[in-house]
Amino acid sequence: MSRYIFFVCLAGVLAGPGIVSAQSDPGPRIGPAGAGGPLAGLSMAEKSTFTSARDSFNEIDSVGGTEPGTTGKGLGPTFNGNSCGMCHAQPDSGGSSPAANPQVALAKRYGADNTPPSFITIGGPVREARFISTNPNNPSAPLDGGVHGLYTIKGRTDAPGCTLQQTDFASQLARHNVIFRIPTPTFGLGLVENTPDAALAANLADHQAQKAALGIGGELNTSGNDGTVTRFGWKAQNKSLTIFAGEAYNVEQGVSNVQFPNERAAVSGCVFNTTPEDFEDVEQFAIFMRLSAPPTPGPSTPSTSNGSGLFTSIGCAFCHTPSLTTARSNYTEMSTVTYSPYSDFALHHMGSNLADGIVQGGAGPDEFRTAPLWGLGQRLFFLHDGRTSDLLQAIEAHSSPRFDCTISQSFQRFEAVNDLFQPSQQSFVCGSEANKVIDNFNGLSKNQKQDILNFLRSL
Repeated sequence: MSRYIFFVCLAGVLAGPGIVSAQSDPGPRIGPAGAGGPLAGLSMAEKSTFTSARDSFNEIDSVGGTEPGTTGKGLGPTFNGNSCGMCHAQPDSGGSSPAANPQVALAKRYGADNTPPSFITIGGPVREARFISTNPNNPSAPLDGGVHGLYTIKGRTDAPGCTLQQTDFASQLARHNVIFRIPTPTFGLGLVENTPDAALAANLADHQAQKAALGIGGELNTSGNDGTVTRFGWKAQNKSLTIFAGEAYNVEQGVSNVQFPNERAAVSGCVFNTTPEDFEDVEQFAIFMRLSAPPTPGPSTPSTSNGSGLFTSIGCAFCHTPSLTTARSNYTEMSTVTYSPYSDFALHHMGSNLADGIVQGGAGPDEFRTAPLWGLGQRLFFLHDGRTSDLLQAIEAHSSPRFDCTISQSFQRFEAVNDLFQPSQQSFVCGSEANKVIDNFNGLSKNQKQDILNFLRSL
């Protein structure tokens, strides 16, 4: 048998003083997007490929491709969006959630009979919803963890006869069983994809004594098939951009494809196409992300320069790695490039303040991949669930109570090749790995804290 158990134990009081309010988030940087275009130095043929892929990324899907103004088909039976570009829009195609949430209008589009859940608002972030448990009334019930589509194609003009009802999110919210994810920016991801596993491992192993003194550990999420490093998604659960794109196409838009060929929520009366519904778009999405340029940072000032130094000195850079270097590549200007993602692409325990109870690959219920900070200057919503638009609050959320402990256990017992195996694993982690770094931040002067905020908004 096999079980995965996690507990969160609360005792004592919140660790460390709260972040004072004398500093303020300067807000999203104004001016040109500085993102959404191709890598500098691409050949003319590669630029043409990028442009075509960008068009596919912004393609709008309907059920059968018959809705006016749409060019793709396969939407539903459940879905969260009808285009990659719908959700990845700020500050340009490939980014994160835009200021006005398009999911609100999507609820009734083309005759659809949906009502936006309470957590989908016009001024809030684009969100997907996952359930933590299969039975929130039973703490020992198996975990769920899967995405539950916000909407169904019921009522749409191009889905006659479909009677699939929306998920009852209200009852799950009342049971505290719903967590959210917002779109991750996709700029510059070809460089991330082309970073060798060995480079990520070496970076994680670097400065071990200093990291340990701050309580920073970390581990790389890996593929269960070949042991290679996975690096895309909030928990670094996807290996490649093609897999990342294929999963999102299937889960977010309901489009079956060559990577994920089976229809989700394929109830009788709601399936209108043969499967897979798409053969080409997934690779186009991956090419768009692969050939996109990293975000261009804003101009340096004395404040941002000082903030950059402080960011490193208090320990932020031990997880938000300022630079990594790619391997050789077939693409122009992608070989042995040193780039600045401000991420180690590793998993770290973040404590109960951020824990979502979701297990993906080797990532446990309170672990998240270090979010890349490049492009942060123009983002509108922060953290995996978009809970805040205030950068200072996002920093504060990285801490958790010192005696807030997560215990993860897995054990199995089985016979194979005439032998008995009983593998087991246990981890015991108290508090967020970022706690001491946040303490360091809290110990800075008001002007120093503001310099860090200004630096982050310059990225």
